[in-house]
Amino acid sequence: MTFAEQFRFNFLENSRWQFIVTGLKNTLLISLLAVIVGVVLGFLIAVVRSSHDKSGKFKILNFFCRIYLTVIRGTPAMVQLLIVYYVIFSSVAIDKTVTAVIAFGLNSAAYVAEIIRSGIMSIDEGQTEAGRSLGLNFSQTMRLIILPQAFKNVLPALGNEFIVLLKEISISGYIGLIDLTRGGDIIRSQTYEALFPLLAVAAIYLVLVMVLSWLVDRLERRLRVSER
Repeated sequence: MTFAEQFRFNFLENSRWQFIVTGLKNTLLISLLAVIVGVVLGFLIAVVRSSHDKSGKFKILNFFCRIYLTVIRGTPAMVQLLIVYYVIFSSVAIDKTVTAVIAFGLNSAAYVAEIIRSGIMSIDEGQTEAGRSLGLNFSQTMRLIILPQAFKNVLPALGNEFIVLLKEISISGYIGLIDLTRGGDIIRSQTYEALFPLLAVAAIYLVLVMVLSWLVDRLERRLRVSER
């Protein structure tokens, strides 16, 4: 077959392209919501952990945070997804997309927490002392002085984590959810042609990662300009 015939056979016949479109929509939706969950929860964990490291506060919360980080970072994301779907929500009628958002959000939060915590701990202690000398309390010092600087330091690492999360969602097919990878696999199962569907999926992922990398780089440059 020619390239045009292969393309028509794999994507246009029986409107198989819809599997790719549906999978792309689900992938983007899960990625966006999981990032929000991961950033919010990860930020809270990072504040608890760094506050404990700096001032000795939140001992009990820090203990549970350490357990959470150990468990999440020590087990595969696919196993966590299966546990959330087949164990935690096995008796509840819950949408698979919601399940994926929860699973990937909890997974991402563990890595985001440590990234943000490392950024907070990288700020010189003199910055905290300067905030205190201006009459700011601990929370005000963190919010107005420490966190803005920490965010600039960890932005590349956060961008990388979001890229990893985007690609990690490709395992959503294990719970029967049509993500981008699963959409390509459904086409392959119907046409018995693996090359075109998989190349299309890979190309879309590549474009998404390139766009995300460009956005992170643009934000990083803007933050550098604002420092001058």
